[in-house]
Amino acid sequence: MPFALLALALGAFGIGTTEFVMMGVLPQAAADLGVSIPTAGHLITGYALGVVIGAPTLAVLGARLPRKAMLVSTMSLFTVGNLLFALSPSAEIGMAFRFLVGLPHGAFFGIGAVVATSLAGEGNRAKAVSMMFMGLTLANVVGVPLGTLLGQQFGWRATFVVVAAVGLVAVAAIARLVPDQGRPDPQQASVRGQLAAFRSPQVWLALAIVTFGLGGTFACLSYLTPILTDVSGYSPTGVTLLLVLAGLGMTLGNYLGGRIADKALMPGLYAALVGIAAVLGTFAITSSDKVAAAVTVFLIGVGGFMVAPIMQTMVMSKAGGSPVLVSAAVQSAFNIANSIGAYAGGLVIAHGLGLLAPNLVGSVLSMLGLALAVVSGGLERSTRRRTAAREVPARDIPVVEPRTEPALVPA
Repeated sequence: MPFALLALALGAFGIGTTEFVMMGVLPQAAADLGVSIPTAGHLITGYALGVVIGAPTLAVLGARLPRKAMLVSTMSLFTVGNLLFALSPSAEIGMAFRFLVGLPHGAFFGIGAVVATSLAGEGNRAKAVSMMFMGLTLANVVGVPLGTLLGQQFGWRATFVVVAAVGLVAVAAIARLVPDQGRPDPQQASVRGQLAAFRSPQVWLALAIVTFGLGGTFACLSYLTPILTDVSGYSPTGVTLLLVLAGLGMTLGNYLGGRIADKALMPGLYAALVGIAAVLGTFAITSSDKVAAAVTVFLIGVGGFMVAPIMQTMVMSKAGGSPVLVSAAVQSAFNIANSIGAYAGGLVIAHGLGLLAPNLVGSVLSMLGLALAVVSGGLERSTRRRTAAREVPARDIPVVEPRTEPALVPA
């Protein structure tokens, strides 16, 4: 794989770390800024809001710029935003800067996925996307635990100064290693050209599969810590180790998803969604045993993040000649999935159904994603049949010889 993919993966590592490490240093940030933990939780919401709004907005505004320039620009905005957030004097200003940091998230991944596929040869496109997303999964294994530890020892501001430093290194690596991509085609780069991809029902189906299929995973992950402490009986230290184990599962799932998608995209998607639904349902049983719970947590990470490169590749294949906006929209769908999963899981807990209820909700959401995937696969097969019927090969058309009448012989 080209070294340019390592530069993209480094940027993804920084983005993944800043997104999730906020949860680890939230108590320190709340105490330092003089607010309650629920109020400090708005710093997480502000980032997610920035992702949802920034993904389509920056993709459209930067569509006419060279893709390498957009990668450098979005990562530069990420770096500056994290540095400003580390200097925030209040929670209100901090939320504004977290919103700023979230803006380039979706655009970076959307453009980066398109660049990654252009760098890879035929048959390796999903693998290239998974290499970039490897940075995101490794953030959960390395970046978040180390960032949390750094915040506990030296304060939450130190964590985000280091994240900004990672962003600065990523900017330099992208500028040095990613080859020039040239300017996009003007017609495809126009707002109308970018929006044209959304005329396809397959694109909307793909985004819905991401929203509900991964919403099931987030329904579980959002409440994983209380499940592991109150049901499985792990200590807070043990939970930290299990979160690392989940991150390792995400890394393996991302790796497998990239390779499966290049060989059998739709069957791989079906298998991943069935696997997620089964594992989430099983966790409602295995969570009472420490060893079984640990194995299940790992498998949840594998199944959940196997879907990511598959769906990113699928969406871009449905977007035709205007993949950037649709690719960025996938990141908005990921964050909507996070919100839906967390909300649905919290709703069943609030109604007294217990801490294990989010796993069953997650299983149902994953099955809904599977149903949408089956519909998408059926539409794809129907389209292929209609196309094949219109394009009858010449050899299948019977050749009619011209008929000649016998010459009349005079008597």
